[in-house]
Amino acid sequence: MKQALTRQALLKILVIDDHESVLGGTIEVLRKKYVDAEFLTAVTAQEALEQVANMQPDLVVMDLSLPESPGKMARPDIGVKLLRNLMKHHINLNIVVQSAHVRTLVRIRPDIDIHKGGFTVADKSLSSQEMLTRVDWALQGLTHTKDIKGVHAGLEVKPEWLRVLTLAFEEGLTDKAIAERMCVGERMVRHYWSKLQDALDVYPEEGKNMRIQTEMRAREEGLID
Repeated sequence: MKQALTRQALLKILVIDDHESVLGGTIEVLRKKYVDAEFLTAVTAQEALEQVANMQPDLVVMDLSLPESPGKMARPDIGVKLLRNLMKHHINLNIVVQSAHVRTLVRIRPDIDIHKGGFTVADKSLSSQEMLTRVDWALQGLTHTKDIKGVHAGLEVKPEWLRVLTLAFEEGLTDKAIAERMCVGERMVRHYWSKLQDALDVYPEEGKNMRIQTEMRAREEGLID
């Protein structure tokens, strides 16, 4: 059963963002509606995991572009990794993703689909009232992800395809090197490319490099940073 909360006095809310001004602004907006709530903060993925484990909040409002630990660079993939961890180990936790990188959530669609807590998305371009609506929905145990391009658009991307994208475009490996890293043959790597390009609607066009087109489409869909 999803964890639904309605009594403000019982709320314990953890806000995760590495920008102090955004962190304070988010809390200010939330406090106007949830006046009796207890607010916790975290600025890194490491600190967020510790706060959730120790304080057991009812709701997490988090950005995706986060540093792993103090002094590290903030990256969307760190937030995605944190989110996957939270959903795996805290299956009833209510979560609001408040980020300018919501497209990256397409990478963990299966995890979102099976999460038992409330899960909503609030792009940072939304108004304060719209953001509060998403928070309310999450506290009711609702899931709302249809604003994420790709999540409900029929895009099916398998983990091995994502691995190929990461190795090719983030680590710059050749197909031969990718095959060695993944312990498969080069023919299988080419098979993965074919399936991925079909999923992304990338087909041969005169004068266009398919690999470049694949990279562009993958970035548009949030599959790689």
